Amino acid sequence: PVIGKLLHKRVVLASASPRRQEILSNAGLRFEVVPSKFKEKLDKASFATPYGYAMETAKQKALEVANRMHQTIGGLILEKPVDKQDAYRMLSRLSGREHSVFTGVAIVHCSSKDKAGGYGIQALGGMLVESVHGDFLNVVGFPLNHFCKQLVKLYYPPRPEDLRRRVKHDSIPAADTFEDLSDVEGGGPEPAQRDAGSRDEKAEAGEAGQAAAEAECHRTRETLPPFPTRLLELIEGFMLSKALFTACKLKVFDLLKDEAPQKAMDIASKVDASAYGTERLLDICAAMGLLEKTEQGYSNTETANVYLASDGEYSLHGFIMHNNDLTWNLFTYLEFAIQEGTNQHHRALGKKVEDLFQDAYYQSPETRLRFMRAMHSMMKLTACQVATAFNLSHFSSACDVGGCTGALARELAREYPRMQVTVFDLPDIIELAAHFQPPGPQAVQIHFAAGDFFRDPLPSAQLYVLCRILHDWPDDKVHKLLSRVAESCKPGAGLLLVETLLDEEKRVAQHALMQSLNMLVQTEGKERSLGEYQCLLELHGFHQVQVVHLGGVLDAILATKVAP
Repeated sequence: PVIGKLLHKRVVLASASPRRQEILSNAGLRFEVVPSKFKEKLDKASFATPYGYAMETAKQKALEVANRMHQTIGGLILEKPVDKQDAYRMLSRLSGREHSVFTGVAIVHCSSKDKAGGYGIQALGGMLVESVHGDFLNVVGFPLNHFCKQLVKLYYPPRPEDLRRRVKHDSIPAADTFEDLSDVEGGGPEPAQRDAGSRDEKAEAGEAGQAAAEAECHRTRETLPPFPTRLLELIEGFMLSKALFTACKLKVFDLLKDEAPQKAMDIASKVDASAYGTERLLDICAAMGLLEKTEQGYSNTETANVYLASDGEYSLHGFIMHNNDLTWNLFTYLEFAIQEGTNQHHRALGKKVEDLFQDAYYQSPETRLRFMRAMHSMMKLTACQVATAFNLSHFSSACDVGGCTGALARELAREYPRMQVTVFDLPDIIELAAHFQPPGPQAVQIHFAAGDFFRDPLPSAQLYVLCRILHDWPDDKVHKLLSRVAESCKPGAGLLLVETLLDEEKRVAQHALMQSLNMLVQTEGKERSLGEYQCLLELHGFHQVQVVHLGGVLDAILATKVAP
């Protein structure tokens, strides 16, 4: 955290060492590089210890740069061989012997490719080193831990009462001990030069400063708010959705279905994408639990095989593509939808929309098929639950109003072999619906009829089904449709509604509330609560209302038409 004290200062590294630059960059420090011109020719014999020589050299190199720049800065220097022959002589002397590495750190406040000692421990030179006693980064080129300790002493000087404590601390205080990393008045002296000293230095004032910082931590920790993890997940959640959509659009999960693990480069070539970008996409898919990543490569999880590969019986691929190609674009206009209270197809399409479905969802064969695939995807997942939510065996005929591909009709026919089911939808939909029906014994029970349920007569039936239909429409059109259904029903006939129910207070059912917002952007309708649906049903003569939560995101409501 003390690195933050330097964020608004000009920091200069008085060394061209790429190792030091890497270490400081990884620590989050922003700096410029100005190599020192100080000649490393101090008389080694005049220093009692290698530490003293390293410290004085560092100090002189830092000051040379500071004077040249007309301001004081920091320098971090290591002794290094002058050429390859010198490096070879060093390595020869070091071979088979334990040796010490001294790094001089001079923090002066305002503030080659040859390796120290002749080898690079972070690279192949590491093969020459049996063990390290001390700070590994010091051997690489910069003692980051000790440097930060000295910054603590520099920027968090002790108060007088702390000097009397003489409390020994051996490490940098925890991150949350630093209440304010900005420069403040009275924040401590700014000397022209300060020697960081050796890592064994026992400066009582500095140690007391660390103690003061930790004491301050106990006063501030209780007042810090919790880290907003959930909020950040919400903020960035759209990125995860788009990553999933993109992987589906590229058919990544189709490519990996029931296949051995494949490398990112091979996958990239097969989906006609860059290896660099594909690897990142695959990695986040693995992090989301959609792919498995091993040394052999990437492979599908069971979830991906079942729900994300486009050819699976319960694939959500069509629903995902609908969200990617349509819903994603509509939600970019959410602000307008809220301000205006209307759907945003006119903005997404760039033209006026008179008929919501014909002009938006069915404007071309491609968009119509995309919509049908989306509805088919979701209905395949829930059709069995809908068909078995209530005992419908006493109904010999049913009409699925707006039944689209007939996925629910097929499940009703499977569950009730004596039931004849009619799928009633717009002519453009009926034209393609048969392509979604697999062959099987239920085919003789299912019939398709074309028409507009707001204008044309409804097929005769003992049970009418409205599955995810009413939420598309405002109250006036809902009343119109329910009135037409009621006129077609004899006493004792049933009406099965399938919707996502809001809670009565509209504050708990998050998915339903989100779908209601979705309806604002996409349609003229909204989600409703059980109480609201019950009132609508009773107004049109449907009573004995029963409700079953289907366990996923849908709810089923069964009501009976009574004599007036």
